[in-house]
Amino acid sequence: MKQSMTLIPTLREVPADAEVKSHQLLIRAGYIRQNTSGIYSFLPLGKKVLKKVEDIVREEMDNAGAAELLMPAMQAAELWQESGRWYSYGPELMRLKDRHNREFALGATHEEVITTIVRDEIKSYKKLPLTLYQIQTKFRDEKRPRFGLLRGREFLMKDAYSFHASQESLDEVYNIMFTAYSNIFTRLGLDFRAVIADSGAMGGKDTHEFMVLSEIGEDTVAYSTKSGFAANVEMAPVMANYERKTEQIKDLEKIATPNQKTIEEVADFLDVSSSDCIKTLGFKVDDKFVVVLVRGDHEINDIKIKNLYQASVVDLASPQEVKEQLGCPIGSLGPINLPTSVEIVADAAVEYIVNGVAGANEEGFHYKNVNPSRDFNISQYCDLRFIKEGDMSPDGEGVIQFAKGIEVGHIFKLGKRYSEAMGATYLDENGRAQHMIMGCYGIGVSRVMAAIVEQFHDDNGIVWPDAVTPYQVHVIPVNAKNDVQAGLAEKLYGELKDAGFSVLYDDRQERPGVKFADSDLIGLPVRITVGKKAEENVVELKWRKTGDMEEISVEQLIQTLRRNIVQ
Repeated sequence: MKQSMTLIPTLREVPADAEVKSHQLLIRAGYIRQNTSGIYSFLPLGKKVLKKVEDIVREEMDNAGAAELLMPAMQAAELWQESGRWYSYGPELMRLKDRHNREFALGATHEEVITTIVRDEIKSYKKLPLTLYQIQTKFRDEKRPRFGLLRGREFLMKDAYSFHASQESLDEVYNIMFTAYSNIFTRLGLDFRAVIADSGAMGGKDTHEFMVLSEIGEDTVAYSTKSGFAANVEMAPVMANYERKTEQIKDLEKIATPNQKTIEEVADFLDVSSSDCIKTLGFKVDDKFVVVLVRGDHEINDIKIKNLYQASVVDLASPQEVKEQLGCPIGSLGPINLPTSVEIVADAAVEYIVNGVAGANEEGFHYKNVNPSRDFNISQYCDLRFIKEGDMSPDGEGVIQFAKGIEVGHIFKLGKRYSEAMGATYLDENGRAQHMIMGCYGIGVSRVMAAIVEQFHDDNGIVWPDAVTPYQVHVIPVNAKNDVQAGLAEKLYGELKDAGFSVLYDDRQERPGVKFADSDLIGLPVRITVGKKAEENVVELKWRKTGDMEEISVEQLIQTLRRNIVQ
């Protein structure tokens, strides 16, 4: 492609509203342009990168036995009402009405649509398992779109859905998809981790997120220093071996702690460690009020509370709700002498506290020498806290470290969540109707593009991996008005295309400095500069990844490129 015939509007300055490198560079290098908050146009270079990502995704999905289809972006409200998600999905679902006042949603995801298709077309176990996928635009009304393509309101996604007659069949396809996703992100050259995750609003269980490691990631990955264990920090189980102090149990003592509200303030005031304190919080678990205890140096994990109670919604109780239920302010809340009707659950570490500190349920007072087995009753001890760096890895190998990650893929075992709600059944070997078992598998295609840039860039611009670069070679004549240079550049442009390379030819009437800066910004793997030695049939190669430069004869050019560029 001749650069004068395409649209690559490069910018020298960093856009004021672009916070992260991928956003800055994709705009500056002319890959995307913002239409409105969270919504972008993909310019010619950006569309080429998207297609490269899509091609890899399609190859691996096809190899995994999935068949591609395309479903509508606009979905009837009745489908979402049938599944129950019309009322529970939240404000992220974009809703609209047609001229007949009929309600619709712009597709944030497609479980409802695919379930109705399969429900209406598949009647026998002989047609299962079946895996279908699409690559299509999705819409979510993010409260705060940010980071360019990493969190938008309109984005490109690959979503796949599998249907099964048995759990064993789902497990098999899930593992196949896990491998396919690993292959995709490996082929893209990304440094990623497959982590144990929470299914959130999607429903189901047994899920993995695929996280690209990046300091700007919004998720925290907990991983082992010695093994392949990795999990979203909210899902990582704690396998700590707690030890009980050997000191003698002392009498309970109520003491004044004026103006000491937080665990840190109370611990400093009483000259004790925060690990000797008991943190007490009230939660609304669906419609139930529950008191949760953790050690003072730990943080309560509401996802673990949600999973413990198999709840739909878990929220921290408001000060007013705590006052109504327990008759005391939250700053002095503790587990002693609470109403017997209130259930108390505690993290496992609390059981090992000896002579600890807890709120006295009275403003400005705390108890010293609190001992769980003596001073209050717990309905159950379990793992309710966030894992911490330095904790033992749940698989027993190494210790936990944290890294930030960008979620680019997510796979779920949905089970019968949608098939039961929407009546998707098949006839088994005995002619009996059974609900289908489902799996769901998503990749954020446009988000992947941004994640690649986050990992592949330098101070001068993007450094595309061979697998997704919009063009492999950038041909630049230093002086396009020089007949020899322009003629050789034109000749190389044709020969390289004939040899199977994708080529961007900078035929613009621009200064060399502008061309070179744009080339680094755009980030193609190889730059071929046709300059003063054009008369000798010698050009200069620059490898974008390393910055290495070499002069080479035109006769050796194609052979050299074939040795170094993946075609």
